[in-house]
Amino acid sequence: MAKSAAAAPAPETVGQAVIPLVNSLQDIIARLDGDAAAGLELPQVAAIGGQSSGKSSVLEALVGRDFLPRGPDICTRRPLVLQLVRHSAPEEWGEFLHAPGRRFHDFEQIKREIQLETDKEAGDNKGVSEKQIRLKIFSPNVLDITLVDLPGITRVPVGDQPSDIESRIRTMIMQYIKHPSCIILAVSPANADLANSDALQLARLADPDGSRTIGVITKLDIMDRGTEARNFLLGNVIPLKLGHVGVVNRSQEDINFNRSVKDALAFEEKFFSTLPAYHGLVHCCGVPQLAKKLNMILLKHITDMLPGLKTRINAQLVAVAKEHAAYGDNVESTAGQGVKLLNILRKYCEAFSSMVEGKNRVSTDKLSGGARIHYIFQSIFVKSLEEVDPCKSITDEDIRTTIQNSGGPKGAMFLPEVPFEILVRKQIGRLLDPSLQCAQFIYDELIKISHGCLTSELQKFPILKKRMSEVVSSFLRDGLRPAETMITHIIEMEMDYINTSHPSFVGGTKVVELAKHESLPPKTSASLSGRKDGTIVGSEIQLTADRGQKSRAVFARDATRRATSDQADMDAGTSLTGGSQMGNSQVGSPSSKLPSVIQLKEPPIKLKPSETEQGATEVAIVKLLIKSYYDIVRKSIEDAIPKAIMHFLVNHTKRDLHNFLIRKLYRENMLNELMRETDEVLIRRQHIQETLEVLEQAHRTLEEFPLEAERIEKGYDPAEHATGLPKIHGLSEDGPNGMYTSPNRYSAHQASHIVI
Repeated sequence: MAKSAAAAPAPETVGQAVIPLVNSLQDIIARLDGDAAAGLELPQVAAIGGQSSGKSSVLEALVGRDFLPRGPDICTRRPLVLQLVRHSAPEEWGEFLHAPGRRFHDFEQIKREIQLETDKEAGDNKGVSEKQIRLKIFSPNVLDITLVDLPGITRVPVGDQPSDIESRIRTMIMQYIKHPSCIILAVSPANADLANSDALQLARLADPDGSRTIGVITKLDIMDRGTEARNFLLGNVIPLKLGHVGVVNRSQEDINFNRSVKDALAFEEKFFSTLPAYHGLVHCCGVPQLAKKLNMILLKHITDMLPGLKTRINAQLVAVAKEHAAYGDNVESTAGQGVKLLNILRKYCEAFSSMVEGKNRVSTDKLSGGARIHYIFQSIFVKSLEEVDPCKSITDEDIRTTIQNSGGPKGAMFLPEVPFEILVRKQIGRLLDPSLQCAQFIYDELIKISHGCLTSELQKFPILKKRMSEVVSSFLRDGLRPAETMITHIIEMEMDYINTSHPSFVGGTKVVELAKHESLPPKTSASLSGRKDGTIVGSEIQLTADRGQKSRAVFARDATRRATSDQADMDAGTSLTGGSQMGNSQVGSPSSKLPSVIQLKEPPIKLKPSETEQGATEVAIVKLLIKSYYDIVRKSIEDAIPKAIMHFLVNHTKRDLHNFLIRKLYRENMLNELMRETDEVLIRRQHIQETLEVLEQAHRTLEEFPLEAERIEKGYDPAEHATGLPKIHGLSEDGPNGMYTSPNRYSAHQASHIVI
């Protein structure tokens, strides 16, 4: 471009606020890693195309300088983020993000730096890398545009390229153009099948309706004779909402002979002005028109996208600030460490109490904290005790044996208390194991609650976390022991004193009537059920107390109870009968002798009580007494055991854990060790700090946007600046039919080989 271009009037509103704003945001957000930058994709233009499609030539034409590596094979092997910054000074220079503070005034040096950075990351044998190179070019001869030059689509791997190089490059391109914030610059050569262009096919995948795709048709000057691209430029073949632009760039021969971009722009102007096929297409022909279109589209796109971007940055800023506050500052002084430790212990105990009481982060998908303790008490402990049948483990034979054993050698005229007390104590004793198990369940729940308290805070201090876990576990174990002792005492108290005077205990004539009914055969039972005196039927009828009929002896018994085995009775009877007959036959006989000795068989080692109707009634009475008294004790245990556990274990922990932790952990000689953070935490804190600073800077930058909004909406005045780039000396749009006119800068011979 000629020097006079610098003096050409430039728009004062277009790009002066919004595009530089986005350029600043690009530089700021580029400092974020992939995770932190997710969702903060900024508006930009991505240039895509097949290998040797002329994509790099288009970018150089937009800049007006030769600065990109060129060659016959793949040249763009890393994404190049190119920011064009218009300024009023006459000088031009470039700056790389990886070399802050260094200005490159020699554009050949910029080309070498790009090549060096590419080789550093992707190797020097045609390898490809996804890592960006960020270049900013300052010039009075450009419009504010941000573009990304992506590697060209290739099908045949060369050099160190992997066999799936085409798939990898396509995936890399899609990572950029899939975002709604990206304007797609789809570059296609005119001397190929435009309908099957790789760039347009990829653009269609990312942008099906073509609302953010600009088609760029290169190499218009080397199309077959008799062919032209007018219908493509008008959108009659492949319609795009942002349209198509045709350009003519430098050929490889021009590059080899170091012909400047300025001369190439002059030739392009002449080309479009001399071919009738492109008459009336001023708006979609030439690099200057492409620059203006890109500037305007990017400007509008940024204006549309910035409000949403501002919201996302603010949301991420809040999230990162919250995480930064959770990490806090790194404290090194002993006093500071002590204060921090006390705060952690206090918050830990508060969190523990809140979780037990159900006041902290109430879950909606499962029971937690104190709700689980209540569930253990009511739905596990109480329900399990209520399902126990106290007589299920006692057989009728056990009861008969106990009754007869309690009578001693005389037997008993009445049913004694001893069998009932022996058997009911045995059933009460069975309540000890589930009661102790309930306490163990609550202990386990408290351990779980302790592990869920202040997890994020303690994660930074692994030694403190381990020591606190040990101290809390020790404290809970110490609380479990008195709870278990109290539970044992409660069960022993119930076993030591059988209170048959309890108002709810069933005794007296009522239990006798119930026992008779249960022990009688079905026929007799049916007759009893029809009596008019209201005799109670069935063991499922609610037992009620007959408080005036309490007695230690509830039923008269036969005084002559037999307790021998069936075989022993048979043998004994035979012996007695035989002896009697023998004795009678010899009475009065002159030859009689002394009567023979009656021999008894020895009793069996194991004797079992005999079954009688009277005994069945007694068994039924004992069962009813056991069930009645067991229900009384069960209800007492169901109430007393949870109270004991809550007092000695749960509430004791809530009351005294804080002081216990302070006594065990708050020691000056332990502070450095306990408050030592891991390397991962130190690195993470530094990363969060840096991310927070970046987001705060981005937030401050975005705050400038509303001040310029009114000026931005006014946009570009096409009548004032019909071409996007500063005008080149000698070029005019005032020719007939709006066509370009330009002096001949190339001879006819030169024009025949200038291709891009």
